[in-house]
Amino acid sequence: MYILGISAYYHDSAAVLIKDGNIVAAAQEERFTRKKYDENFPRMAAEFCLEEAGIDITNVDHVAFYDKPLIKFDRILETYLSFIPNGWISLRKAIPLWLSKKLHLPKIIKKELGWKGKVLFTEHHESHAASAFFPSPFEEAAVICFDGVGEWATITWGVGKGNRVEIKEQILFPHSLGLLYSAFTYYTGFKVNSGEYKVMGLAPYGEPKYVNMILEEIVDIKYDGSFRMNMDFFNYCQGMTMTNKKFDKLFGGPPRKSEEKLTQREMDIAASVQKVTEIIMLRIGKHVYGQTGQKNLCMAGGVALNCVGNGILLREGPFEDIWVQPSAGDAGAALGSALTIWHHCLDMPRESNGKEDKQSGSYLGPHFSNDKIKKYLDKNNYPYKERMGEGLYDDVSTRLENGEIIGWFQGRMEFGPRALGARSIIGDARNSEMQKKMNLKIKYRESFRPFAPSVLLEYVSEWFEHDKESPYMLMVAPVKEEKRIPMTDEQRGLFGIDRLNIPRSNIPAITHVDYSARIQTVDGKSNERYYRLIKKFYENTGCPVIVNTSFNVRGEPIVCTPEDAYKCFMRTEMDTLVLENYVLLKSEQPEWKEKKDWREEFELD
Repeated sequence: MYILGISAYYHDSAAVLIKDGNIVAAAQEERFTRKKYDENFPRMAAEFCLEEAGIDITNVDHVAFYDKPLIKFDRILETYLSFIPNGWISLRKAIPLWLSKKLHLPKIIKKELGWKGKVLFTEHHESHAASAFFPSPFEEAAVICFDGVGEWATITWGVGKGNRVEIKEQILFPHSLGLLYSAFTYYTGFKVNSGEYKVMGLAPYGEPKYVNMILEEIVDIKYDGSFRMNMDFFNYCQGMTMTNKKFDKLFGGPPRKSEEKLTQREMDIAASVQKVTEIIMLRIGKHVYGQTGQKNLCMAGGVALNCVGNGILLREGPFEDIWVQPSAGDAGAALGSALTIWHHCLDMPRESNGKEDKQSGSYLGPHFSNDKIKKYLDKNNYPYKERMGEGLYDDVSTRLENGEIIGWFQGRMEFGPRALGARSIIGDARNSEMQKKMNLKIKYRESFRPFAPSVLLEYVSEWFEHDKESPYMLMVAPVKEEKRIPMTDEQRGLFGIDRLNIPRSNIPAITHVDYSARIQTVDGKSNERYYRLIKKFYENTGCPVIVNTSFNVRGEPIVCTPEDAYKCFMRTEMDTLVLENYVLLKSEQPEWKEKKDWREEFELD
């Protein structure tokens, strides 16, 4: 039985196809349209899913949508009307979209897909919870969804057992951890729904000096993690901005404008909201543990991508292990809606061995054979060298050792926001210049942004304060003390961005200013080629860690096709591109010409 799950019209639209409860294919629409965070109907993503399964829409048994638009519309109307006349402008802008699309979703879905049957709707947080528990390795677990807002719920928790997830408690809009974090994202000059991870990355450069003020004035947190926000400081219920002038006054000035220079104030604000977020996550985690007695935890929702908070909850919280849905945001809810239909509505059983998840490493997107890639390269007369077996790993490892930056394109594209060694840009983690070079000459983004390490699973505990699998790059942990480089008195006296260029460990390219790293553990099961490459690098250097960042530039979705990869390769200062078995050297490629500056193609995030 095939079930197609859909998310659309808010952000991160996606399509997921399951067969008899197992994931066949999953992809975000942005990867095909090349529009980051594309919210439009995922027609191309759905077409890919069907093609991957070798079927058409007539073979699909059920189509599911990830939330209930009528309930959400009720919430929006109630919210805006309660703030009349201030809410009128926002209501006037929202109504046309709802009247044209969101209230007519069954018709739109049927038209877009050519679907003749009923469209099934699941609740937003029901979808998130299902995406967290059902693919997890646990036979039973507590489930927490940390989110912005669904229909009404912003945070929910419950218990997953067998083929059921039961929601026990929830926090309701407008009180939202996700919207609180987004408000500070807006205030520090980053884009809402995309720049939150920048705030998280900026936080270690600052001091959490505003925490007490936030707790006294903005958010009241109870012992169990439940909280209420002082809405006098926010504008998202009635206006087109996240914060207001009262918020400005509290923090001593207006929001930072995009692309303005970052100051110590923004760094301290980022550190403060990150700390408050960790307090809430930890308190809720302890409360849920006390209420459920479950030793394991599953998480989803946009805030579950806050890997720093996840790491704190794992190290300082009561749970033995935590599994986070790799596509924790709205894209992953498309998977959750399909699994809800399979388990809840059809009452189909769920099997778990307690060890391995069912996400297949999240390698669920398109893949391209060597034959297809060769035809593409030959057609365009792009020079390449073919490398087979160990020859490929020897070649690429040597290039990494020599300081090259490499575009690594292998196997099925990742589902979710993280590149996991299928669509990655990689480098030598030991190179002290690698972070700056990758940020400024490859990614064309802010220099403060940290990079993540890919580390062989069997060596993770030797290099990091972490002894569990972290295959989806959703846990932050400290670098081992013995791998660190102590700072001098002079270095300890530096603040903010001045701390960026200080080597802090034997693997400086992935060590953040607070000695932390966002870890991806790599084994030989889900991504054999990536594992073999890092293994070869370890054999040659004694270091089982390399730099891994997503294969894209700022504002661009992660590359999907060989064409996308080649464009990104030629538009940047990458040295080498590896497309499956084919190695392309920048120095050998024909001159790259475009009719207009490619930077105009992508909207900065």
